Amino acid sequence: MTIMNDKTREFVAMHRDEDVRELALKAKRVEGLDLSLALDQIAGWQIASKKLPQWASCEGIIYPPHISMEQCSSQFTAQYKSEIAQTLLASAATVRARVSDSAESDNQTTKSEPQLSDSPESDTLVAKRAMVDLTGGFGVDFSYLARGFSQATYVERQRHLCDLAEHNMAALGLDQARIVCDDGVEYLDNMDPVDLIYIDPARRDEHGARTYAIEDCTPNVLELRDLLLAKSQCTLVKLSPMLDWRKAVADFDGAVREVHIVATGNECKELLLVLGRPAQVDARDGVDGAGSHRRPAAHAHMGQMDIRARQTSNDKTPLARTRVEQMNGGMDLADTVGSFDGESKAERTVAASHDGRYAAPHVFCVNDDQRIDYDSAAYTQGLRIGGKPLPEAKNYLYEPNASIMKAGCFDLVEERFGVTQIGPSSHLFVSEQQIADFPGRGFAIEAVGSMNKKDIKRLLNGAKQANIAVRNFPLTAPQLRKKLKLADGGTVYLFGTTMQGGDHVLLRTSKI
Repeated sequence: MTIMNDKTREFVAMHRDEDVRELALKAKRVEGLDLSLALDQIAGWQIASKKLPQWASCEGIIYPPHISMEQCSSQFTAQYKSEIAQTLLASAATVRARVSDSAESDNQTTKSEPQLSDSPESDTLVAKRAMVDLTGGFGVDFSYLARGFSQATYVERQRHLCDLAEHNMAALGLDQARIVCDDGVEYLDNMDPVDLIYIDPARRDEHGARTYAIEDCTPNVLELRDLLLAKSQCTLVKLSPMLDWRKAVADFDGAVREVHIVATGNECKELLLVLGRPAQVDARDGVDGAGSHRRPAAHAHMGQMDIRARQTSNDKTPLARTRVEQMNGGMDLADTVGSFDGESKAERTVAASHDGRYAAPHVFCVNDDQRIDYDSAAYTQGLRIGGKPLPEAKNYLYEPNASIMKAGCFDLVEERFGVTQIGPSSHLFVSEQQIADFPGRGFAIEAVGSMNKKDIKRLLNGAKQANIAVRNFPLTAPQLRKKLKLADGGTVYLFGTTMQGGDHVLLRTSKI
């Protein structure tokens, strides 16, 4: 690949904080200056300074063209994947140690396996741990995952990306990184088993159009399921946040151990699935035949927002129907644009977990520093539809963050935070008391009324503008705005929704 010469490097350092478009127009063509490369580096560094600050602080990084920088993972999401990987390995090591101790107590001979260090001073791997990224790309995810492994292999079929990765991994000091220019599927077919496989299928078709369905991405991870399970302890799959996670779990037919819905800035960025070998769960100790723990206790370090769901189902509680939500791209007071009910393959998959065929996945909802996890089987099995009566005094309104909206763990939110769903399909919550740590946005309710003219006049109280949102409401936000003759913006937040009894209401609120 082309490495910057001194003239180009000097130009980048001198103009790094300037507007790239203006530079492109006014910069003088100087002999030895690769202006096109220089502009890419300036634009790339400016994006990285916000999106990848650790990369931006590292001298020597070469950035790709603008579109690749816009599409690559952020530091937050890449670090989160690394955290998942290390938690999985630590949990697997603990389980193997327990199994080994149990076998020794029964006078059985077991093969010794290398273990992770238990030292609190360092997370350095004592044993050889190997990972493979089958879809290397720009290499951001790989660079963070690789730090927890003694052997890390980056696989990418595009030579220019391999050259870029080889240069950047060296600049980042990742000596354990090995760069392989090859097709990821062919490499998977021939490689030796490793501890972790990471794969991020390309979500564009042969014509460059965006795709979302797993089977339409390249490679089709569903077709590779058995091979991935055979070649790794666990596989981390990155999918489009547009996918319904329940359907994705069902499509992998029992192989999904964990679901991570990752949002930042209240916008869903990634859907991550952890795959492991399907096996009969041993109810006595929570260990399955593949050496995977049904619920890794190591996730306890993930923050004070963690939740341990202890609800258990009983024979009198039928498997409820799952509501699947599709949200539009703007998560700030977003409108619900579509929903449907019905028993799905996903529900049958969850039900199968109760038959003992395999463990249902845990679901982790992550929105910046707010993190919640829950047992998807327990909460689907015991799902209530508008079960709790509304409080008499509805003083506060709460809108869950993007990851919770995507996961649909609304009953868990009720249980954990002492709030009540305003309606079975509205996905808004109310309470008498203010909830300081609610995972989402909070509003003080100033007035509640119907859609008749008298109530509307009372609610608006002379307001000429408002931020309008609707959830499970017969009008869209633009339609409601037109009907109320309100401009956008201001300090008033107006919600149109449907209550538990089916009444359509307007709630005038102010943001907490």
